[in-house]
Amino acid sequence: MKLYKSLTIIILCLTLSSCGTNVNEAKKDISIKTNGLNDAFTLGDALKLSLLNPKNHEIGSVSYTLDGKSINASETIQNMKLGIHEVLASFKLNGESASISKNITILNNQTPKIYTYTIVNEYPHDQTSYTQGLEFHNGELYEGTGQYGGSKLRKVDYKTGEILKNINLSDEYFGEGISILNDKIYQLTWKKGTGFVYDVNTFEKIGSFKYGESLEGWGICNDGTKLYKSDGTEKIWTLNPETLTEESYIQAYHNKGKVVELNELEWVDGKIYANRWNKNGVAIINPVNGAVEGVIDFTPLHNMVTKHPKLDVLNGIAYNKETKTFFVTGKYWDKLFEVEITEK
Repeated sequence: MKLYKSLTIIILCLTLSSCGTNVNEAKKDISIKTNGLNDAFTLGDALKLSLLNPKNHEIGSVSYTLDGKSINASETIQNMKLGIHEVLASFKLNGESASISKNITILNNQTPKIYTYTIVNEYPHDQTSYTQGLEFHNGELYEGTGQYGGSKLRKVDYKTGEILKNINLSDEYFGEGISILNDKIYQLTWKKGTGFVYDVNTFEKIGSFKYGESLEGWGICNDGTKLYKSDGTEKIWTLNPETLTEESYIQAYHNKGKVVELNELEWVDGKIYANRWNKNGVAIINPVNGAVEGVIDFTPLHNMVTKHPKLDVLNGIAYNKETKTFFVTGKYWDKLFEVEITEK
């Protein structure tokens, strides 16, 4: 009797193992079909889902989720963040539970507006500064610079270019963007996965923080409550101001695709203004869904600064609430431009 029971258990285990293997093999024959060209959709489009089952496996009880939330096989895409999203199909396959997934892309349904600018003033700027971050606080300009062995945090008299306060970062750090919130300066570093926190009045370093899923630090800004951080991709991460942990992210997309290499960030009137590395331009981004709603081409400014071997691209954008004007400069530029931005 004991031998019989043992054999029964072994056969049962082998059967279950075989079924599991069969289900896993059969899953390879099933795929999710969408009605979008290259699985891409714009806001307002109808999303229709179905399963392709060319080998006619036994399928039942099909349900779908989008980013973990239950949806119908036919849905209208609206009020969603743009970018890459995961569709998961769960179903019964040959009597066993199974699931498969597919990524879809959600694009904006409007073309970005084109903005232009008018130069209000030109000011001197330290040509040795590899500008990474620029921000006004109480009418005074603060700047963060990059390069190993040359990264700094500064307070600057923007009208004269005089350095009012300065600290150097350790040579192992490549400084990136800065932002000021609640009398604290937050400065990113590039590849060390570390950001620093300083007292805005004394420049005393009072803390540091580690990045989460984002591997690099590029630009940072705040809306008066929370911080937003770019990492060189299309993603902008939201940081908890107390713990400085990454809580969520948006993906910058327009009506054609994603916008990558987002660098220095500035928050102005509910929008994120983002420098694009190597583009001499700025994208205006909706912080709720990631839509690139406007673009500004500052290329002509690059031709108005002194030419020298180290001259690099535009980077650095700050908004002065007192003058209601923008201030822009670049890496190793000898000028800081005060501009007014208007729609074409």
